[in-house]
Amino acid sequence: MILIISLVFSLFSFSHASVLDFCVADLAGPIGPAGYSCKKPSKVTADDFAYSGLAIAGNTSNIIKAAVTPAFDAQFPGVNGLGISAARLDLAGGGVIPLHTHPGASELLVVIQGSILAGFISSDNSVYIKKLNKGDVMVFPQGLLHFQINAGGSSALAIVSFSSSNPGLQILDFALFKSNFPTPLIVETTFLDAALVKKLKGVLGGSG
Repeated sequence: MILIISLVFSLFSFSHASVLDFCVADLAGPIGPAGYSCKKPSKVTADDFAYSGLAIAGNTSNIIKAAVTPAFDAQFPGVNGLGISAARLDLAGGGVIPLHTHPGASELLVVIQGSILAGFISSDNSVYIKKLNKGDVMVFPQGLLHFQINAGGSSALAIVSFSSSNPGLQILDFALFKSNFPTPLIVETTFLDAALVKKLKGVLGGSG
């Protein structure tokens, strides 16, 4: 009986000792589907668990009049492996985040300033749209196309969180018109007019 208790205690102690509290990203190392490899514990500091980048407004002087400032594992090593990250969303007047998807995470958006019209499209093509004001929260399920538009007369600010340290991003307009996806194939697969496709490619810098 004493032998069994000792064995159980030994196994528990080994299991407890082998569990990592965290895996701070080693940004000098390779990155794979599971994220970055872990920094050596002796190299970890308190700075790895704090990030001040979201305090700075993003540059909205661009075609979409918007900016996203990420706090993902590449910018915020402490979130690596924790299944969480964040970002700052700045929308100038008329600003828009076009239809896009995060293949690796669900998203939670909190409006800090202004008004934002946001929505997503489910896999059965149902559309859910809501105007959000300061303090409002909206969730966007993983992998679904969604968007955000400034719905007020002044700039808008939101903080978003993700259920992954690296949620991934694909913007539909950029995938079609900022890439080298051949125009004839876009016409065939989207039913858009060739002249319009070429115009959008010219605006966004695509080729093909």
